[in-house]
Amino acid sequence: MACISADGTLTASARKILEALSESATPEEIVHVTGLPLFRVRSGLREMAQAGLVEEKEGRYSLTESGKQKL
Repeated sequence: MACISADGTLTASARKILEALSESATPEEIVHVTGLPLFRVRSGLREMAQAGLVEEKEGRYSLTESGKQKL
């Protein structure tokens, strides 16, 4: 399931993931906050990293400026 539609809008799960990243977090921490399944969080983070909305450093994800603007 895609987190970002063709027109660039975020799905509900993508929005939950981004909102959970007010501070850097691991995928497991995001699962705890959002209640989403781990596979969905991981695939969403991968997709949003490719889109430049989040960045990963040592297993922790954080919002980029583009990600902040999407919220």
